[in-house]
Amino acid sequence: MKSPFVRGLIDGIPIALGYLSVSFGFGILAVRSGLTALCSVAISAVNLTSAGQAAGITIIAAGGTYIEMALTQLVINLRYGLMSLSLSQKLDSTFNTPRRLIVAYGITDEIFAVASAQKGLLTARYMYGLISISALGWCLGTFLGASAGSLLPSSLTNAMGIVLYAMFIAIVIPPAKKSRGVLAVAASAALCSMIFKYLLPWVTSGFAIILSAIAASVMGALVFPVADESHTEVESA
Repeated sequence: MKSPFVRGLIDGIPIALGYLSVSFGFGILAVRSGLTALCSVAISAVNLTSAGQAAGITIIAAGGTYIEMALTQLVINLRYGLMSLSLSQKLDSTFNTPRRLIVAYGITDEIFAVASAQKGLLTARYMYGLISISALGWCLGTFLGASAGSLLPSSLTNAMGIVLYAMFIAIVIPPAKKSRGVLAVAASAALCSMIFKYLLPWVTSGFAIILSAIAASVMGALVFPVADESHTEVESA
C-alpha cells in the first residue's frame, strides 16, 4: 500500500507536467522584462500563482509601486483564500497551525481541484506530496523558460512567450461558452483594460489591472446576479 506522501506525488504528476509547460512561458516573460533567471525562479518558488506572477512582472517592468503590487496580488489571488477555507473542512485532526500554513502556500486552482476530489479526510503527508511535485514542476519550467529566454533569439522567444497567455484564454473560453455572465465579465475586463491602455495611459498598469477587475466584477454582480438557491427551494415548496 502506497504511503500518503507517495500518493500525493503520483496525483500531482499531471499538475506538474501542466505547470512545466505554462511556467516555461513565465520564465521567458520574466527574462524579457529584465529579470535574471535566478530571480525568475525565486519568484516562482515563493508564488504559486500564474496570473499573479504575470501581473507582478508587468508591474515590475513598468516600475510600479509596492502599493500597486500588493493591491494587485490581493485582487487576483483572493480566490485562494476562499479555496483554503473550503479545503480546511477536509483536513484531518493532525493539521495544526504550522501545517495549515505550509499547505496554504501550495493552494492553487489545480491542487484545490485534485485535493477536493479525494475521498475522506486529507492528511498532511498527502498534501505535502501533492504540493511539492507541483511546485517542482512550476519552478523547473520557469528555470527552463528563463534559460531559453537568455539563449534563444528574440524571434523565437517572442513566439514561445504566448504560452502563459494561451493558458489564460483556455481557462476563460469553456465557462464563457456556458455562461453569458462569465462572457460578459471577461469582455468587460478586456474593454476596461483597452480603455486604460489607449485612453488613460497615465494610469499605471498595476492600478489598471485592479480597477478593470473590480469594474468587471461589479458589472457581473449587478447584471448577472447568482440566484439564491435556498430561497428558490423555499418558494418552490
